[in-house]
Amino acid sequence: MKYEIHGTVLPSLDVWLEAGESVYTESGGMAWMKGDVEMETSTRGGLLAGLGRKLAGESLFMTSYKCKSGTGLVTFTPEAPGRILAFELASGQSLICQKDAFMAAQESVTLEMFFRKRLGAGLFGGEGFILQKISGPGVVFLEIAGDVREYELQPGEVMKVDPGHLAVYEPTVDYDISAVRGLKNVLFAGEGLFLATLRGPGKVWLQSMPLVNLAAKLRRYIPSSH
Repeated sequence: MKYEIHGTVLPSLDVWLEAGESVYTESGGMAWMKGDVEMETSTRGGLLAGLGRKLAGESLFMTSYKCKSGTGLVTFTPEAPGRILAFELASGQSLICQKDAFMAAQESVTLEMFFRKRLGAGLFGGEGFILQKISGPGVVFLEIAGDVREYELQPGEVMKVDPGHLAVYEPTVDYDISAVRGLKNVLFAGEGLFLATLRGPGKVWLQSMPLVNLAAKLRRYIPSSH
C-alpha cells in the first residue's frame, strides 16, 4: 500500500491499493475512488464494537475498500481544516487520540474505545471519559483540526496544556488534570479552570485550533432565529 498526503490547510489523502489490499474508514469517509475497488460496509466486530466506536466519536458502521485487481485509488478528506497524520504502528504499539480523530487504516489496525481512569481527567479533560485507542500493526491516518506540534517528553518531564489542544499521545504519557491556581488567573486569564498535566516519557501531539474553538468563533457570525 502506498499513500500520499496533498495540500496544507484543506488536505486530502490518496491511498493506492494493489490487488488484495484494503483499508477501512468510518461511514461516509471516502471522497472519491477509481479502479477495481469493492466497498463493504459492516459494524466491524459486531454491534457492541460499533456502539463503542460511536461513543468514541466515530460512526456505528465502517466501510472497507478492497482492490480486486490491478491498482486502485481511494481518496479521503477531513471534516474540518487541519492536518492529516500518518502513523506506521508496530504490533502492539498504540496511540490514544481525541474523539473523531480516526480517518482510515489498514485492516490489521484496531480501533476501540479508551476510558480515562481518573475522575478529574474525565470530567474536566475537554473530551470526556471516552477517547479512541488505536493499535497496530499497520498504517493509520488521523485527522486533526488546526496545525499540529509534536513533542517528546523525557521521563518525569511535565507539560501543562489547555485540555482542548491535546490531540494524540502515547500510552506511556501520564495524563491528569490540575486546577488553575490564583483567583485572577481563574477569572481573567481566559484559559478555563483546569489544565492538562502531561508527564513523560512519551510523545504528544498538540493541535493549534481545537474544533470546538473553531465552532465557537463561527457561531458568532451565524444569525440566530427569533
